[in-house]
Amino acid sequence: MDINDRIRQFETMVAPGADPDNDMAWFSLAGAYAQASRHADAADAYLRCTTLNPNMSKAFQLAGKALIDAGNPAKAAETLTQGYLVASRRGDLMPKKAIADLLRSINAPVPADPTPSSAPATPDGQGFTCKRTGKPGTRLPRPPMRGPLGEWIHQNIARETWDAWIAQGTKVINEMRLDLSRDEHAAVYDQHMFEYLGLDDDTRASLGL
Repeated sequence: MDINDRIRQFETMVAPGADPDNDMAWFSLAGAYAQASRHADAADAYLRCTTLNPNMSKAFQLAGKALIDAGNPAKAAETLTQGYLVASRRGDLMPKKAIADLLRSINAPVPADPTPSSAPATPDGQGFTCKRTGKPGTRLPRPPMRGPLGEWIHQNIARETWDAWIAQGTKVINEMRLDLSRDEHAAVYDQHMFEYLGLDDDTRASLGL
């Protein structure tokens, strides 16, 4: 699918009267803007994610990167500093490292780590934190599909986020009129799922996707 078509699709999803408080949809829209080199728009959409979900350290990271690409290092430093503190508190090691690297790239100081706080109890009492949202949640009882992708989802994605993707994926199928028996339509669906769950290129490559 053409990137502009994807942008229009995500814009429809977050439009007033649709689902404007869906942080995941805003995250996907931001990624599409970034792919189209619309860096200022990407930054705004990622920042909308951080407003809706202040624990989403990955959104802070990518908002900062988009602001750098848009030529706004001062705002980038402010956003990245906030994101670094969020990632430190949440124990999100990969976003934390990436944010530190971005801060150094614009000669901004990396803040000292805050004193770790105890993670809130999760609904199932297992201390599981969803890597996609940074929120405590319920671990899936088993991988939702076979293969390395299913195992990755089982290890990293909370049931609440997976259930939210199923609902969002249904919207994608209906609004884009996808026929998943067709390979090209299944590929579009998979791309939306990867973006929604936060599987970046490196993670996908490590899984052989």
